[in-house]
Amino acid sequence: MGVLGGCGVGGGSSDVTLKLVAADYGDSAANSSKKYWDELVQRYESEHPDVNIDVSVYSWTDVDREVKEMVDAGNPPDMAQIGAYADYAAEGKLYKVGDLLSIPVQADFLSQLATAGEVNSVQYGMPFASSTRLLFYNKKLFREAGLTPPQTWDELAAAAEALQDLGVKYPYALPLGPEEAQAETMQWLLSGDGGYSDITSTYSIDSVQNVQTFTWLKDELVGKGLTGPVAPGKLDRAEAFAAFAAGDVGMLNGHPSLMEIAGKKGVEYGMVPTPGVDGESPTTLGVADWMMAFNHNGHRDQVGDFLDFVYSEENVLDFSRDYNLLPVTNSASRAMAASAEDKDLKPFLDQLPTSELYPVGNTSWATVNAAIKKEIGKAVAPNGSPEGVLGGLQATATRAENAE
Repeated sequence: MGVLGGCGVGGGSSDVTLKLVAADYGDSAANSSKKYWDELVQRYESEHPDVNIDVSVYSWTDVDREVKEMVDAGNPPDMAQIGAYADYAAEGKLYKVGDLLSIPVQADFLSQLATAGEVNSVQYGMPFASSTRLLFYNKKLFREAGLTPPQTWDELAAAAEALQDLGVKYPYALPLGPEEAQAETMQWLLSGDGGYSDITSTYSIDSVQNVQTFTWLKDELVGKGLTGPVAPGKLDRAEAFAAFAAGDVGMLNGHPSLMEIAGKKGVEYGMVPTPGVDGESPTTLGVADWMMAFNHNGHRDQVGDFLDFVYSEENVLDFSRDYNLLPVTNSASRAMAASAEDKDLKPFLDQLPTSELYPVGNTSWATVNAAIKKEIGKAVAPNGSPEGVLGGLQATATRAENAE
């Protein structure tokens, strides 16, 4: 237990109340993250009677805004589990992870996730949940078209043409709508040997490789009507996933939650690594959400002790299994890889060590991310210019960086 002397709040009490704001990973009241946190907090408080954990769970649509409003009002929570941490770290509002967690717990984070949690080589963001992406395909439609899963872009385009001939509504679903366009975009950029930034973490959105990737997408998929009846810039991920679950999509990039969505509707699906220009893509997109601790209220010892508990192998595994996500720690990853119960997640787990994350350590990423969501669909529109749109996004990124 942490040293509680002198940390009391109100009326001479030695009790400390820690406020945690968390995102909801459930899709209904029945599997809301509130249930996970309620059970975890109950176990913690039973062993720490002088620490109370007050948890508020918000939808992903609202949670980042809710935390920002609390911070702007001068009343930040002690902990927030949200989408981005770098802005708060740059403003000096967060504890360093090394000042919070015990050494074994901090050392247990998967190395590339821990690195992604750094600003200027100091870790402020603690990865909380992660996922990777694979290409999902409809096995029934592939059988009917006599297809095998593609490994290259050319094979993917040929498969999409065969599915189109079969009358499939979305031969390849390309969700570049504002919900999560940054994910689909990065997946394609990586498969074309590009990405959002270069090895020095400098934005390279309009690189030659990236322009070639979007030119190929525009000419070989979208321009040939292989991406379905909805313009990619108007198609959101949730709609694409629902269409796949309805049997209307031949192929699309998906994360682990699509297994459950498709499985519930009886869709027989397969999963393969993302096709690249001339073979399997060397890297896939990795995504992580973040836990952070604000230093405004103090209580460093109590916050650190609670987070050590949150990141125990058992709790990380429970959360990952509840929501079809990947563990963020080495210990829980090893347990999952060895468990028959988790065999469905293993293909995603295998991709994690070589995955690449968004440039979340750049405080400019929030601005760049918003611009990508708004603009990238125009790159593949009939009169769109991949070079022009990517050049515009690069200019936005450069301005955002220079404004820091």
